[in-house]
Amino acid sequence: MKLTLSSLCMLFSIWLWSRMTGVLGDVGTAALYRPPYLPTRCSGYSEEQLPENGYFASVSEGLWNNGAACGRQYQVYCISGPHRSCKNGDIIATVVDLCRKSPCPATLVLNDRAFSELSKSPRATINIEYAQ
Repeated sequence: MKLTLSSLCMLFSIWLWSRMTGVLGDVGTAALYRPPYLPTRCSGYSEEQLPENGYFASVSEGLWNNGAACGRQYQVYCISGPHRSCKNGDIIATVVDLCRKSPCPATLVLNDRAFSELSKSPRATINIEYAQ
């Protein structure tokens, strides 16, 4: 396949647009995951399951997949929230647990550190875009 200048420009434009708009993925919601964080459904009381970057999440039944979600990483970007609560930027959160509430209040329930990187309001449920 021969790449022309116009096709290269088109590919570059798509790549640039995807970088400027954050994550390209699914749309869902995120809420705050409050301590205690251990034990988890993934690795019990092991603190080694908590990632070095400090960003982790419990997931709703839809993402849990009978435990297959353990250790998955999701890039998460806030797209909207009440009272303009979104901050700029995105995070990468590691799944360590199944949501403890039924029904789960959000698609991803993020720990304090992760949620505060995305939202100015700790009590808000925010709309997110996320991708594995």
